[in-house]
Amino acid sequence: MDIKYLVRKSISIRMKVVEIIYKSRMGHIGGSLSETDILVALFYAVMKPDDKFILSKGHSVEAYYVILADKGLIPWEELEKYCHFGSRLIGHPSVDIPGIDVATGSLGHGLSIACGMALALKLDKKDNKVYVLMGDGELQEGSVWEAAMFASTHKLDNLVAIVDRNRLQIGGDTESIVKLEPLADRWASFGWEVKEMNGHDIEEIVNTLNSFTFNSKPHIAIARTIKGKGVSFIENNYRWHHGELDEEKYQKAVEELKRHLEAIG
Repeated sequence: MDIKYLVRKSISIRMKVVEIIYKSRMGHIGGSLSETDILVALFYAVMKPDDKFILSKGHSVEAYYVILADKGLIPWEELEKYCHFGSRLIGHPSVDIPGIDVATGSLGHGLSIACGMALALKLDKKDNKVYVLMGDGELQEGSVWEAAMFASTHKLDNLVAIVDRNRLQIGGDTESIVKLEPLADRWASFGWEVKEMNGHDIEEIVNTLNSFTFNSKPHIAIARTIKGKGVSFIENNYRWHHGELDEEKYQKAVEELKRHLEAIG
């Protein structure tokens, strides 16, 4: 595992995310930047070819699209049409896109779908794993906890959930809207194996996700992240949950990300 390569990959993906959001004049930039390191760890170091992935926080689709292009599943030039009229690259994952199995965006549904996939794989006696990335704000949906009970009841140890725990949602701090903490204890009480990790340390992410074992429990990794990671004026600002970049802000964002890339060497 070449960590330096993965870190550079992650910064490059952030740069492309910033570019397509700037050109489309819309996008969920904060959450897309916070999840990028997690997605890079998954798609370039953790998941096997037959594993399944669901982006439950479907509104943060931009980084997912860039990775699909980098993997050769969609043309790079198609990213230029993100959210343009008539484009298949809409603001939430679509099953019209190669590499996407589930259309998401109605928050709180991704884990339930992942449970169904994981159970089906077990019934078919297959070893594939199902990975699902959730936002922390969507954990306020009751359907998430119904799925959590289902997963532990059926011993879905082939299911790995990840929470992008940036602590911000569209209306502000998650803890001031609907309190989630103590989050790790809550998941453990539902019968899950729980681990916590730095959601921006790619080596730690990979090691954490690879440390889960088939122990008759579903698994969840709570990733501590920064909303808008990599762009200083976006970081930790809930008002950048969704937004557009003008020319000045776009250039500033690109310059910052280029400096991060240069610092890696």
